[in-house]
Order: sequence, then C-alpha cells, then structure tokens
Amino acid sequence: MFHINVWLTVNDPANAARVGELLDQCRRMSLQEPGCERYEVFQSEADPAKYLLVETWTSREHWETHRGAEAARTVYLPQVIPLVTREAHICRRIGS
Repeated sequence: MFHINVWLTVNDPANAARVGELLDQCRRMSLQEPGCERYEVFQSEADPAKYLLVETWTSREHWETHRGAEAARTVYLPQVIPLVTREAHICRRIGS
C-alpha cells in the first residue's frame, strides 16, 4: 500500500467553498481510478481554509498514474493548485 496525506491551505479564504467543491469532484473521480483504495477530503472545523486529503493507493505506481489521470489533469492541477498552498506527506502506516 502507498499512503499520502496532503494539507491544502486556501490562499484567499473567500475561495474556500469553491476549493471544497473541486476537491469533492476530485475525490469522486479518483475513487474510480485503478488502485485507489481510499480518497477522503476533510475540511478543518477550526480553520475552514484548510483541507486534508487522505489517500491510499494499492501501489506507488498506481498513485503515479493517478497524477496524470483525468482528475489531476482537469481539476486538481489547473483549478485547485493555483488557489492553495500544498504540503504533501508520503506516509507509512504504523500498526495494523
């Protein structure tokens, strides 16, 4: 399994709702991709301009393919990334 968690901070809080809508669209599209085991989007209650993506892929190769798939090409890279600051963490799971 390949795990990545991504913190996104919306640069202009006025765009927070739009970013949430786009991330939900990415989530739905990504869940249809081969190897996507988990793709969840969380919005901070303490700071609505912060989002957390929690992704689990069957392998790193599946995630790398995802980076060039439709969700990334048409929504995430061109529409979300210009509105946010991104902090990604490739992770390993502790315990079972």
